[in-house]
Amino acid sequence: AFAVAGLGSGLTEAVVVNPFEVVKVTLQTNQNAFTEQIIKTGGLGSQGLNKGLTATLGRHGVFNMVYFGFYFNVKNILPVNKDPNLEFLRKFGIGLVSGTIASIINIPFDVAKSRIQGPQPVPGEIKYRTCFKTMATVYKEEGFLALYKGLLPKIMRLGPG
Repeated sequence: AFAVAGLGSGLTEAVVVNPFEVVKVTLQTNQNAFTEQIIKTGGLGSQGLNKGLTATLGRHGVFNMVYFGFYFNVKNILPVNKDPNLEFLRKFGIGLVSGTIASIINIPFDVAKSRIQGPQPVPGEIKYRTCFKTMATVYKEEGFLALYKGLLPKIMRLGPG
């Protein structure tokens, strides 16, 4: 139940967050771009503000599904500690492990999202179009570990959360 709730919250979060991610990635890679330009050139669809939505749905849905499913199930198994400091450490430890596992499982979606929303390798040619095709291309051209680029900073950011 917790995993399904996490998946639902992650998918909802992704739909809300994705347009902002498109703007963020565009501004990070092209400082002259503005939101109005993104909408004018790509509209609201898969080449505009909703570029990479499937990858963002995967990123947020999978993360939240694994995180909440693991966190609440393990939290209910491990006994509560009466000492507030030890109880904090128990919850922090479970959260850290949950965030780390969730990050490891969902980072291929994150890599795909960044490739789809970021600049394409050849200007004017769209190489990274869909989530799973992007993952397959990255795997085929760069190897399995390329799907895990940026994992350590991601764990350092999301693990403690």
